[in-house]
Formats: sequence, C-alpha cells, structure tokens
Amino acid sequence: MRSHLQTLTRTVSVVRTLTGGFRPSPKAITRTMSSNSTGLMFQLKLNPITGNSEWIVIEEELDDASPKPMLATTSYLDMLNDSPRNRVYRTAIDKTVSKQCHVLDIGAGTGLLSMMAARAMGVDDDSSPSKGVVTACESYLPMVKLMKKVLRANDMNSKIRVLNKRSDEVEVGVDVASRADVLVSEILDSELLGEGLIPSLQHAHDKLLVENYKTVPYRATTYGQLVESTYLWELHDLYSNEANVADGIHLVPKGKESILRVKPQQFAMHCDAMGEELRLLSEPFKIFEFDFWKRPDSHGETQVHTKATNNGTVHAVISWWVLQLDEEGNIFYSTSPKWINSPSTNNGLSSMYTGTRDWCDHWKQCVWFTKGKGLPVRKDEDVRMDATHTDISISYKFNAQSQTSEVDHSQDSHLTLSPERIAIYGDNNWRQFMLKAINYALKGKESPLCVIADDSVFLSVAVAHISKSSHIIAMFPGLGDKGRQYLQAVADENGYSMDRIQVINTRKQQLTMNDTHQNKVDLLIAEPFYFGAEGMLPWQGLQFWSKRTMIDSMLAEDVCIMPCKGILKACAMSLPDLWRSRCALENIEGFDHTMVNTTLGACGPSSESPCLPFFIWQCGETQKLSDTYTIMEFDFLKPLSSCHGKAKVEFIEAGVCHGFALWIDWVMDSTNDIVMSTGLGYQRYWKQGVKLLAEPLKIGPGICSTVIEAHFDSSSGELSVNNR
Repeated sequence: MRSHLQTLTRTVSVVRTLTGGFRPSPKAITRTMSSNSTGLMFQLKLNPITGNSEWIVIEEELDDASPKPMLATTSYLDMLNDSPRNRVYRTAIDKTVSKQCHVLDIGAGTGLLSMMAARAMGVDDDSSPSKGVVTACESYLPMVKLMKKVLRANDMNSKIRVLNKRSDEVEVGVDVASRADVLVSEILDSELLGEGLIPSLQHAHDKLLVENYKTVPYRATTYGQLVESTYLWELHDLYSNEANVADGIHLVPKGKESILRVKPQQFAMHCDAMGEELRLLSEPFKIFEFDFWKRPDSHGETQVHTKATNNGTVHAVISWWVLQLDEEGNIFYSTSPKWINSPSTNNGLSSMYTGTRDWCDHWKQCVWFTKGKGLPVRKDEDVRMDATHTDISISYKFNAQSQTSEVDHSQDSHLTLSPERIAIYGDNNWRQFMLKAINYALKGKESPLCVIADDSVFLSVAVAHISKSSHIIAMFPGLGDKGRQYLQAVADENGYSMDRIQVINTRKQQLTMNDTHQNKVDLLIAEPFYFGAEGMLPWQGLQFWSKRTMIDSMLAEDVCIMPCKGILKACAMSLPDLWRSRCALENIEGFDHTMVNTTLGACGPSSESPCLPFFIWQCGETQKLSDTYTIMEFDFLKPLSSCHGKAKVEFIEAGVCHGFALWIDWVMDSTNDIVMSTGLGYQRYWKQGVKLLAEPLKIGPGICSTVIEAHFDSSSGELSVNNR
C-alpha cells in the first residue's frame, strides 16, 4: 500500500519500502530511522510553519488511551474502503489458496490479504509448515504495530507470522523456514510500477518462492488513450502560454524553453473530473503486460500503433491498468476512467476490463504530457508511439513529434516544478494580478531593498524587471542555489543584472543585517509559495508569517508587507464520494477493522477526521451547501501569534453535509482591493483543505445552520478545525 500521493509533495525524501522499490513519503512519514543501540524508531516530521523538519520518536506501542491519526495522510484508509478491490482479492485468494501451503504477503499493511489467505486454507493455531503458514512482510513499523492489533482482534495473531522487514531483506532459513508456494501482494500505485513491483517480483522469484508458484494477482495490463485538452496543455507548456502574455516578463525565454518544466513522468489525476475538457483522439490501446507468475524484466520497450479517431492535437496520453487476479481470467479490477464503460469507446475490450469501480483516491488514471504544443493529428492517421518501462516507471515518445522545442543547453539552471505551478506561471490573469500587487508595493519607493520571502521566481524576476533601482534578496528556502542559477540564466532577457540580486538559502542560514549591508527591508513580499509544499494544506503558506517574524527587527518603519493578511475561508459541502473513501471501517470481507479507524484518521461516530488536502473539483460528486464564510484572519503586519475564530454557517441548499472546504484568501494590499483566492470557483491549481464531519448532517426542516471553529497554534504551526 502506498502513501497518499495528493499530499506528498516533499518528494526530495523517499522511503525505501518493503518491496525493494521506492515511493514518495507523506508529510509525517518523510523518513524513518532506527537506532540499533536503543531499539527506537524515529520519524522525520515537517513543521508546517518553519518549513524545518525534526525527528520524533515512534512509541513502542500505539497509545490506546489517547490514539492519534498518525497515518491519516497515507492512503491505507481509502484503500480499505475500496469494496470492489477487497472483494476481488478475497474471491481470487479463496480460489487460488485452495489447500494448506506457505503463503507470502508482501506489503501486508493491516494484514487483510494475509487473513484472507489464512482463512482460505484453514490455518489452525498449531499450524506447522507442513500444514500451512502465512508470512506477512511489512517494513513500516507503525503499520506493523497496527497490523498486530488487527490480527489479535480477529484471533489471527497466532496464525500469521509478521516480519517487520522489506521483502528483499528476508532470507530463507533465517526469517522463514522455506520458500513460499503462493505470493499475495498489493504493491501497485496509479502508474502500476512506482512502488517497486518489478524489483519485488524479481527478488521474490529468485529468493523466496518455489518453482511454479502461484500469485494473486496473476497479471497486470496497462492501457492508454490519446487526448486533446487545453487544461492539460496549460499544465506543462509554459513557453507557449507565456507567448500569449504581453507583460514583458520572460520566465522561459526563446531558446530556453525547458528552463522551467515539469518532470517527464506520469502524473496521477482524476481524469473523469475533466469531463468535456477531454477530447478523445484514439480508441484505447494496450501498452504493456506484466505477469506476476514469472520473473519480470527490468527494462522493456514496445511500439504502439493506433489510428486517430478525430482531427486535433494530442496533448497527453491517459493511461490506466487492469488486474487479472486469477489464472483463468475470470476476476478483474480496473482503474480505467468511466468513459471506457461506453460501448462506443471500449474498442472491443471485455466488459470485465472496464471501469466499474467507485470513486477512490488511492488509484487514479495517469497523464503523460506530450512535448511543447502537442502532436497534431488528422482523422484516420496512423500514430506511432514508443513506450518504455524501467523498474519503477513507464514513459512515452512520439517519433513524429519535433524535438526542437526541448533544445536547451543551460542544464544546470533548469527548475522542475509541479504541473499546477507551471500553469499558474502561464496564466495571464494571475500574472496581471501579481504585477498589480507588485506595482502597489513599489509605489513611492526609490531604490528599495526588497526581500522575496518564498520560492517564487516570478516575483524575483518581476521586481527586478519593474524596479531598475531595487536591490533584491531572494530567500528561496526550497529552491536554494537552483533558484539563483535560474535567475542568472534569464537575467538578460528580463533586463536586470545579477549584481542587484542576492540569493540566500534560509535552510542553511538566517537572514541578518550583514546580508542587507545594515540596511532595513523596505519590501517583504511573497505569493506565498513554498517549493515542495504544493500538495499540502493551504495554510502551509503561513510559513510567510514565520519568516516575517524572524526578520521583524530588520523591517523599516514604513515597510510594505505583501500579503498583509490571510483570511481563512470555509464553505459547507456535500462530498459523498470523498466521505465514503474516508469513513470509519467496520467489517472488511469478514474481518473486523474498527480498531484502526483513529490511527488512519477515519471519520465516524467516535471521531472526526483531520483536515486533509484535496483538489475539491476532483473529488467525485460535490455540491456547495452554503455561501463562503470567514473563519479567522492572520495579520502579517504583526509578528506570528496564535489565534482563534469561528463562524455560524447558514445552509442555502438542501442535501447532506459531509464537511467543509477550507482555503486561504491572500490580501495583497492594505486597501483590501487585491485579493488572491485559492478557493472554490477560481483556477483549479490550488488544493483546498477538507474537514469531514464525524457524521453526515442531513439538511432539512429544523437544521439551517452549524458553527465551525478554528484554532491556530503558532508554536507548532498546526491549525485545528471543529464544528458544533
């Protein structure tokens, strides 16, 4: 099982999983470290205000007296609430594990598949290898502790042996008595390979499994489809979008088109949410097939031939996968988009391959962007695409597409940003808004000392371009020296010299008066945007308040602070699909899971889930049930402090309230005329926070309002939200 990918944007750190592969790490699970001398396990936890990380101790036992949702930012809960997934695994395991044998579960999680296997072969308490045994392999210690609670509650703790190891660390004769006859696993991400499926199967085949072993799943097949979409194009082609903007700022000058770019990889997205914005340009086509029952290759190539079904421009390849869970080919699970259900678009695929699952967030479709403006095609034209896979990823290349747009020799100055950040930088309305705010901040100031307190290269370039006499200090806490190299690479095209710009990576040192040559700061500005925090909660931008406080003594008396205020906003929402994926667990295919709810951050009668970040527009069925309300304000003209606020929310629509969408409006000027909202109904490039209720609230006669309350703790940077 993998980490919750929409929340894991600090991807510089990765956790080596039990599978022998790698996966992105969640906010509170950035890295784990054990001490052999003390037997303790540590986690690296991010402070959302300072941007710094600290090691915390994982207790020996999960605290039953005051449990915490320590695994809420992972996708375990969402996955366990996926009933179709659970059902097909149970059916396939019952069919495959038909007699007592040795079953190995790689990536055991809560032990659900292990318990299914033990039940299927009737393992007794006094089981011996000759009668049957289940080995559950899980490397992440907090999950191991949780699994043991689940096994005890289901009277399975003596029937399943738990190994707190990666599978590539398991040795026959040391950790297990013999090789396993059956492998059960669920080590798949939205791309299929990102959790280390291939190296896991390779090691298991070589070291842990008998000849002619059986597996659940049996096979996985990836499929793709060509699409045209202006939205997807905006997420990666900054050069073309900037060409349509006439503000004189060139973030991607001609000849340096890829200096700001997205990483060439597949991005997990809910493609159904894009609806009519996607125009299909081909039928679905098969890409790769991976057999679990034999040793896979680390590298593979194939050439896909498909026919264009319409005139248009291919902006992206959308892909998904289908699991065949049994050898006979009767049990399937698909991550395809819902439009594949249409008889006119399934290209002859069996109905069992189509996307019939409920909305879920642990597996989505994947999007691979074509280069530049895309690939023009005409109806009935043959389109050829090369697909390549490595141990952990799949990539595509169109032979017919020109490569000239990627020519850029200043490799060291490249910045890799998220697709949403690329789209923001190319949005004309956003740029005009920010330039208006910058001009307001610069008004009446001659030769100002301006500090850019975040990782916004746009602000740095724009201030240098507009104010020819300004001196700029870019703090770049996340970009660091890469940001400096970028500013230097685009200086000539934007009319400034680097002798006016100084970059200080505040992760390494604190800004002091020595850095400013004893001058006071005239402008302190930010969007705010912090590299690596894009997928986190919207109040992650309050790092700006912390940095403003750190240099309080360095601010001039007439300093202009932008933004000058943050406003926490909320709207009551009906979110049935998201609620279903995050609701409290009870019985899963015959196994009690109620004891994991608090740790996994489930919402239910006994507890409310914590605030989690989501693109609301991608959360399946949604409906606004109230107007927007102000909960509290953060005054950046004053030093950082704790604060509290609440609001009475009046319902304006009938329905079922599942929770609240929360976001921050950034007030850029003292007259409150320039306000940048990251909430509902604006550009879809920002995530909102979602606070689900303990129980859904049916809006009807007698229920016309509720109260939402928030507390901000300046010492920890945590913002808690409750309703009553």
